[in-house]
Amino acid sequence: MAQTQLSSRTILIVTIVIAVLLIVVIWPLSMIGKGSEQAASDSDAIYVRILPVARLELERAPAAAADGKPRDGETVYNAVCMACHASGAAGAPKAGDKAAWAPRIATGTDALVASVTNGKGAMPPKGGAADLTDEEVKAAVAHLVGLAQ
Repeated sequence: MAQTQLSSRTILIVTIVIAVLLIVVIWPLSMIGKGSEQAASDSDAIYVRILPVARLELERAPAAAADGKPRDGETVYNAVCMACHASGAAGAPKAGDKAAWAPRIATGTDALVASVTNGKGAMPPKGGAADLTDEEVKAAVAHLVGLAQ
């Protein structure tokens, strides 16, 4: 009789251990499908939370005048260049800073126009306004140089 109780107890313990192991192994497997849905839901929630911060809208430069004439340097500066050159963002020399502009002015107008046209450092080609004409770029450079002299 004692041996029967021992084997019944052993069977009960083995059954409990197997049940716990199955729960430990099967439960995470059953959550795999739900986890991917949760991850997608989390990424959507993250996107919605950062959207106001992450969205960057650049104001487009005003279109050329209806008469087809190019924009003057001040207009181009105010529409395109001022975003960085007024504050010195991304290392841009501030408009009117004679010390910062002196070595650049010394390279000549053609070199400055080439820098604007091709981009330099963090500045994209044409300051990010691809619709600028060569005349408008030259006018904007002349305006910035004028502010620094």
